[in-house]
Amino acid sequence: QVQLVESGGGLVQPGGSLRLSCAASGRAVSSENVQWYRQAPGKGRELVAVIGHLGTTLYGDSVKGRSTISRDNATNTVHLQINNLKPEDTAIYYCNVNMSWGQGTQVTVSS
Repeated sequence: QVQLVESGGGLVQPGGSLRLSCAASGRAVSSENVQWYRQAPGKGRELVAVIGHLGTTLYGDSVKGRSTISRDNATNTVHLQINNLKPEDTAIYYCNVNMSWGQGTQVTVSS
């Protein structure tokens, strides 16, 4: 089973950027679909972005146009860059690979 550890969250002002990382261990994820989800307080888990095993990408409407998901096979890590952050991006961000979840990383957007 793969183990996932998210990092890169923090407190950022509106309009700022963050680069989240999902480090995988236990097996290589270079040939697997990797998803980023987020969950805001009092809300359900929302799909943010997906990178397919062939490198294709998909973004949720809430981050489309200001996010980039990418894969670093050398470090077995998937990154999620979000630009022009908004208060509504405040959430815990999780990565998922084949039903395995990390512990999440908190993103707070506030002035």
